[in-house]
Amino acid sequence: MTGTIVDREALVALAVDAARHGDTDTMMRAVAAGIDVNVVSPRGDSLLMLVCYNGHADAVRALLDLGADPNQRDAKGQAPLSGVAFKGLLDIAQLLVEAGAEIDARSLEGRTPLMMAAAFNREEMVAWLLAHGASPDARDGAGLRAIDLARAMGANVGVFEA
Repeated sequence: MTGTIVDREALVALAVDAARHGDTDTMMRAVAAGIDVNVVSPRGDSLLMLVCYNGHADAVRALLDLGADPNQRDAKGQAPLSGVAFKGLLDIAQLLVEAGAEIDARSLEGRTPLMMAAAFNREEMVAWLLAHGASPDARDGAGLRAIDLARAMGANVGVFEA
């Protein structure tokens, strides 16, 4: 039985490493070998979160096609859409939303993808999220809206005033 646990742990580690590096083939082989498509790394990141955050669109598509949960939160309570909003990865945001990602998914602090994009001056992402129904009036746990976070970080707020 111990060998089985070690083998599973090794397979999860292989899948997690492959996800970080965008090695879709290795990641898919690990899933085919029995790793749950929504498995979580020891740090609390799903395979989908890792491929999203690292900008591996083909791997994102492959995991979503296998039924990965586009709303699965990491250990900090962030959804994959927040990670890509922070980085400004529009192509991956589109894949996530098409797969059912919540446009206003909240982290443990109450931050939405729009707030993340605004705070880090991702103007195209802010405009895209707004066009796809993100709420500019949502407030985080401290009562701040996306525009407030953008101002606090010195980011451009023009997209909110358009």
